Amino acid sequence: MSNDSLPRDPGSGYAASSRGRIRLARGVSPWLAPAAAAAAVTTLLTRRSSRWALAAVPLTALTGGMLWFFRDPERVPGEGRLISPADGVVQSIDPWPDGRTRVAIFMSPLNVHVNRAPAAGAVTSVEHVAGGFAPAFNKDSDKNERVVWHFDTALGDIELVQIAGAVARRIVPYLAAGAKVWQGERIGLIRLGSRVDVYLPEGVAPAVTVGQRTTAGVTRLDHI
Repeated sequence: MSNDSLPRDPGSGYAASSRGRIRLARGVSPWLAPAAAAAAVTTLLTRRSSRWALAAVPLTALTGGMLWFFRDPERVPGEGRLISPADGVVQSIDPWPDGRTRVAIFMSPLNVHVNRAPAAGAVTSVEHVAGGFAPAFNKDSDKNERVVWHFDTALGDIELVQIAGAVARRIVPYLAAGAKVWQGERIGLIRLGSRVDVYLPEGVAPAVTVGQRTTAGVTRLDHI
């Protein structure tokens, strides 16, 4: 399946008219709504008593922080057969026994946590795997709670794994098996610090290095 065989998705954040617009990620309501409601109520109550400010100020700050954390900015697509699925820093690049190369991207709480498809194609499977909640930068995080994706692409099967961290205990997939995807299309959200692994097919060399910062939907992963 060729990237050129699928048009750019107007909903994936690439429409020229929407560049620069920032929206909130899907799946944030269970976290954001209670904080925003509590902030609004306590702020109104400060009119009756200034003591309510002790609650209103931190709740308003928390709401502002969540609005920043759950931002979902539009992106101008990068070039490449494979592009980064996540904002973050390349934590490791490891050869795999089957000839593939695993590129692990660590996402700090300051990064955008909406993940994107590394290539155009079709979702062949989305599997939730139960596990622990070790810090995402820890080697034991390979056993963490995760969602394993497989995409049928022009390069063959591409595996992508969303890994929950010590704080991020909820992964929200946006798509199901059978869905068509555009390169760079939003596929899901990981709440708070976490990690995303993508496996480059055999024969595909990585274009990134350990320590390099990546931008979801923009940074090229495969070497020309």
